[in-house]
Amino acid sequence: TPGRRLRTFARFVLAACRESTRVREVDVVFATSTPLTIAIPGLWAAWRHRCPFVFEVRDLWPAAPIELGVLKNPLLIGLARGLERLAYRRAAHIVALSPGMKEGILATGEPPEKVTVIPNASDVELFRVPPEVGQAYRAEQGELGARPWLVYTGTFGRVNGVDWAVRLAAQVVRLDPRVAFIFFGDGSEKERAAALARELGVWERTVYFRDPVPRVELPRVLSAATVLSSFAQDLPVMRTNSANKFFDAFAAGKPVVINYGGWQAELLEREGAGLALARHDLEGSARRLVAALSDGDWLRRAGQASARLGDTEFNRLRLAEVLEGVLLRAVNSRVQVR
Repeated sequence: TPGRRLRTFARFVLAACRESTRVREVDVVFATSTPLTIAIPGLWAAWRHRCPFVFEVRDLWPAAPIELGVLKNPLLIGLARGLERLAYRRAAHIVALSPGMKEGILATGEPPEKVTVIPNASDVELFRVPPEVGQAYRAEQGELGARPWLVYTGTFGRVNGVDWAVRLAAQVVRLDPRVAFIFFGDGSEKERAAALARELGVWERTVYFRDPVPRVELPRVLSAATVLSSFAQDLPVMRTNSANKFFDAFAAGKPVVINYGGWQAELLEREGAGLALARHDLEGSARRLVAALSDGDWLRRAGQASARLGDTEFNRLRLAEVLEGVLLRAVNSRVQVR
């Protein structure tokens, strides 16, 4: 519930503030949001240690919870917007995870030179494994191992809208009953999505729900997938998102399927690394997906394009160097939180 969430955030803020007092020498404070309340201990620590504050925006808050209908109280909305502006204003520099997030930050009045876009990264060292790893995992799955897989790994949350993918599966099974949608993860909406799969007659036929996979085991799953996926609710703020699973697909060298517009859809279209399906057109999306899954040449080309992105533009080591540069410039700026 929202009340329980707020209490959890408050406890974390207090604990983080207490912990920051135990640290002796601090050159820079780096706070990464969400939730937005992480800015409070970050600002406190930077003020106490008289050092620069760098704020990373992983989602646009409070815009995201407002659009999702989670944050409705006008007073809380006002307080959240005030905290957002305070965090931006007091920061020596701001890191945004996508171009759309940068635009949202600039809309509050911050100058462009104060914001650097550093998206989530592709951990090629972890996820780029030999094909035999995925083949071995498939061999353990019985009959399911011989079918084309669309794999989803992550949270079943309100923001993800996994029920849309279940409805897509109900369309796909009419065109190609071999295709399997395999969802690994947990979350508040998992039971709801499972109930929908049963209602539509695709439970354990086309749609398969599995428990979360430990990160060390995830390379096997990603390697076994035909395509990987990332889903989100149809909201403007979701077009700015920077989901980890999107970049994990590049790391694994797999085509990625999404159902939202924005910068990720433009990237996939430009680079040929996957499909951006039309959320409002389930039948058309099903036809596009089935055609892609049955086209070996497309799968090979899209996988190669995905791997190139993971090796270059979104390579974890390269982006770590960019972040290191941001932090060093903040330290050298000597901008203190007052």
